[in-house]
Amino acid sequence: MSKMEVKTSLLDNMIGVGDMVLLEPLSEETFIGNLRKRFEHNEIYTYIGSVVISMNPYKSLPIYTADKVEEYRNRNFYELSPHIYALADEAYRSLRDQDKDQCILITGESGAGKTEASKLVMSYVAAVCGKGQEVNKVKEQLLQSNPVLEAFGNAKTVRNDNSSRFGKYMDIEFDFKGDPLGGVISNYLLEKSRVVKQPRGERNFHIFYQLLSGASEDTLKKLKLDRDFSKYNYLSLDSATVNGLDDAANFRTVRNAMQIVGFMEDEVQSVLELVAAVLKLGNIEFKPESRVNGFDESRVKDKNDLKEMCELLGIEQSVLERAFSFRTVEAKMEKVSTTLNVAQAYYARDALAKNLYSRMFSWLVTRINESIKAQSKSRKKVMGVLDIYGFEIFEDNSFEQFIINYCNEKLQQIFIELTLREEQEEYVREGIEWTNIEYFNNAVICDLIENNQNGILAMLDEECLRPGTVTDETFLDKLNTICAEHQHFESRLSKNSKFLTDHSLPHNCFRIQHYAGKVLYKVEGFVDKNNDLLYRDMSQAMYKANHSLMKLLFPEGNPAKVNLKRPPTAGFQFRASVGTLMKNLQTKNPNYIRCIKPNDKKAAQVFTDSLVCHQVRYLGLMENVRVRRAGYAFRQAYEPCLERYKMLCKQTWPHWKGPAREGVEVLLKDLEVPKDEFAYGRSKIFIRNPRTLFFLEERRKQCLEDLATLIQKIYRGWKCRTHFLLLKKSQVVVAAWYRRYAQQKKYQKIKSSSIVVQSFIRGWKARKILRELKYQKRCKEAVTTIAAYWHGTQARWELQRLKEEARNKRAVTVIWAAWQGTKARRELRRLKHEALSKRAVSVIWAGWQGTKARRELKQLKEEARRKHAVAVIWAYWLGLKVRREYRKFFRANAGKKIYAFTIQRIMQKYFLGLKNSMPSMSPIDKSWPARPYMFLEGTHQELRRIFHLWRCKKYRSQFTEEKKAIYEEKLEASEIFKDKKALYPCSVGQPFKGDYLEINKNPKYQKLNSVIDEKVLLADVVNKINRANGKGASRIFLLTKKHFVLADQKTGQVKASVPLPDLSSVSVSTQSDGFFALKLKEGTPSAAKGDFLLSSDRLIEIITKLHRSGTASAEREPINVDISDEFLVQFKQDQVCVKFIQAGPKNGNSVSCKRKNNRLLEVSVPSP
Repeated sequence: MSKMEVKTSLLDNMIGVGDMVLLEPLSEETFIGNLRKRFEHNEIYTYIGSVVISMNPYKSLPIYTADKVEEYRNRNFYELSPHIYALADEAYRSLRDQDKDQCILITGESGAGKTEASKLVMSYVAAVCGKGQEVNKVKEQLLQSNPVLEAFGNAKTVRNDNSSRFGKYMDIEFDFKGDPLGGVISNYLLEKSRVVKQPRGERNFHIFYQLLSGASEDTLKKLKLDRDFSKYNYLSLDSATVNGLDDAANFRTVRNAMQIVGFMEDEVQSVLELVAAVLKLGNIEFKPESRVNGFDESRVKDKNDLKEMCELLGIEQSVLERAFSFRTVEAKMEKVSTTLNVAQAYYARDALAKNLYSRMFSWLVTRINESIKAQSKSRKKVMGVLDIYGFEIFEDNSFEQFIINYCNEKLQQIFIELTLREEQEEYVREGIEWTNIEYFNNAVICDLIENNQNGILAMLDEECLRPGTVTDETFLDKLNTICAEHQHFESRLSKNSKFLTDHSLPHNCFRIQHYAGKVLYKVEGFVDKNNDLLYRDMSQAMYKANHSLMKLLFPEGNPAKVNLKRPPTAGFQFRASVGTLMKNLQTKNPNYIRCIKPNDKKAAQVFTDSLVCHQVRYLGLMENVRVRRAGYAFRQAYEPCLERYKMLCKQTWPHWKGPAREGVEVLLKDLEVPKDEFAYGRSKIFIRNPRTLFFLEERRKQCLEDLATLIQKIYRGWKCRTHFLLLKKSQVVVAAWYRRYAQQKKYQKIKSSSIVVQSFIRGWKARKILRELKYQKRCKEAVTTIAAYWHGTQARWELQRLKEEARNKRAVTVIWAAWQGTKARRELRRLKHEALSKRAVSVIWAGWQGTKARRELKQLKEEARRKHAVAVIWAYWLGLKVRREYRKFFRANAGKKIYAFTIQRIMQKYFLGLKNSMPSMSPIDKSWPARPYMFLEGTHQELRRIFHLWRCKKYRSQFTEEKKAIYEEKLEASEIFKDKKALYPCSVGQPFKGDYLEINKNPKYQKLNSVIDEKVLLADVVNKINRANGKGASRIFLLTKKHFVLADQKTGQVKASVPLPDLSSVSVSTQSDGFFALKLKEGTPSAAKGDFLLSSDRLIEIITKLHRSGTASAEREPINVDISDEFLVQFKQDQVCVKFIQAGPKNGNSVSCKRKNNRLLEVSVPSP
């Protein structure tokens, strides 16, 4: 345990009393008050020793998280507050570490939370056991079996929306490490009467509503069903929908769970067909029909539902219709056929519906067991979980309540016996003297019910088997005769015989004083329900059905195995199964969970005292507490006891050096606890009275307060002292830093003063030198200024002289420029005048030239018109001469001859052009010359067709017989696989070689060649798939005209030789894999070892040659080739489904085969 982890106890921060054994004072009122107080604070779990009481909170509580699982993992039972996880952990650790088989018994009335409690136990065990792919798969299958059984075995009642209408016992098997290997489920007393009739406010089994709500339209159409609940007589309408239940979503959950558990698709479909058949069966109604002999005979009113039901089950309609109208009674060698009236027909219909559904449910349990059973045959550890109905006391109690209460009497008996035995074993183990505990032994009640001679069940069976008139009243009379003197049996007649009047006891009832109270049973229906009779004609009719499950569900209908012996009664079967269950429980270490329903409203935070009191009584919880308190009420190991109470004694506090037992002895002696209040065991201290424990707890609480005060005082002193030392250390540091700072400041000040003095001296020296330099500079500047003034005066004089000269030169320039401008203007005017004279002459000349050109154009146009007219007249004249010359040669049909001549010329031209543009002689050349004329479309296409046929014939004439056979195989492969198998396109370009191993030439296969007498059509290496792990083993595959042979690749030894007539079909997938299954005919010698599942890259060639070998012989049937992504393969006695799926990118580009369960091989094919 880590240093930061605080070790808690059941007694810490306790609301009420966590263990009822410690309740003081003990009475029914304080017991229920303690439950109420804990329930109001959301403490729904309470202990009675090692028994867990569970209150249904009717709301979600945050106490089932993964953190809670880790909190209770590997903890002592009393170390933490009460929880169902504590019991589950105790049971699992005892099984894993001590090698003790465990059983967890969960009881309580409907709605108390038994099913949820069993789920919590299984989920906790799944969370704390080992990890791994196989382990996780087993855990998932075990957990997913619950939704399937709930769908078919649970229903909505007035007390519970998800009430289990059957008892369930699951044995979970573990290996030596504590990892789950599998499980086995047993079911008890399915309430099959609910199939045909439900009380007001209740529903039929969930699966009917889930199927109609959640199935697809296509599925409903196949099952011939409609979504409307009102169309089915077996479904109650007043509570068809339940708030908080999504039937459609639950149906999808059930389908997924069935797939995870291992149901194949055809099995799921078969189960749904049976569910649909039950619904159709309820709609069959009858009418009376008089016969000649005066008896009434029943006839089916509307045969549509009967027809649809027969189609679902694959049974002839006339066979089932006769079974509803007649009954055959066999006695020794005689058969008597009697008619059924309408009431008997309805009884037969309902009996068939109940038996069909209950047997289907039993088959479901068996099928689940096949999937979840442990594969290993080594010794296993077992944990059983029993989820069974609690004691039932209704206003009207019948046969069902009688046998349920009988089961609870047996459970109470074994509970008291095992509890006392556990107490006694612990006392003996610890060396404590055992004193006998007086308690009510209900063995006398169990004997009243199950005694083989005078027991109620024995008398009921005797009455059912007695010839003559048998009624419920005759059964009650027999009970009054034999059981009247029994102290726990009461009836109106037995009371009257004792001159006692009890008006609360009707004439048709009897009362039994159970351990949980008196229960009044009505005998009405006891005989019929115990008989549970299904007419032999109905069983035989069901056996004739073609449905895959019918022969398994109704084996007694086999005409070859007619058994005239009456089938065992329902009471006999239940008593036998209860006896088996009791023997099983007695071999295991028991753990108990008692579930209580706080109210009938299914509401949170509502606690009904009367209802809880009723359940406390019939669960026998007070009796349980008294048994646990009869000796020592509390016991604890010495180490935790000393650890908890050592602060109460100065000698043991704070550390005890010696053994823990001696420390406890010193502690109790110091506290002056009376010696008769405790006893020392070998490893535990036993405390007789809870008051002693509470005295220790009170002293510990007071001591803890004193210790807390002392700890606070020491802590405060330590804190102040530490604070002072810290201040002192800080003051020294601060003073040192301040002195350093002051000296630094003083040094910096002296340094600064020195620098100032130095700067002043340097400044004075610099100013003195500056003054001397400035004087010298002023002297030099005075000379320069005087020289500058003189030079300036000279420059100004020179400037004035230059300006005067410039003004004189500018005047001359201006005058010359003006003269030049005047001359230029005069020349310009002269040139403009000459230009005007020349332009006038040009315009006149251009006008004359235009007039001449227009005259010439007009003349040319006139000459052209005259020449065209002459040409037209000449052409007309020539045409007239020709017509006069040839008119004598033409008659009335000249037009047709000219047309025929034209067409003939066109055709000649067409054929000559076609001859020069013909395509090549290759049959795959699809080119053809373009059509030249529209009217030749039909001819053009027909010629193309004829040419292609002639070209193909010429091409075929070149084939040899061997090449022709190869192409025939290719053609047959195309017919079989084209557009069906993704692997086919890859095989088109590969020639079929046949003998790839050269079996006749290779000396390696000389031994194998000597065994084969016939010609080898194909020889190649294939992989034979092992069903156990999906891995392949190399084999040589040889095909002859009459056999196919599998031989070992290394040694050449023949492993299997199968005649081709024994081969019924070949199955392959649609994908690009090389897997194929060779299926053998049932009953042939070759089928003894089952079918062959093989894999080869040359799958197309192998199957084509097999198919040709079958069709080549007229003596045997052709071999069928089935192409599907899911098919069945027969391995010895088991059928295995081979399923092909698309693999993801992470699986690579190779095909892999894995076994998912006993009945499924999954082949992952890479995506194309």
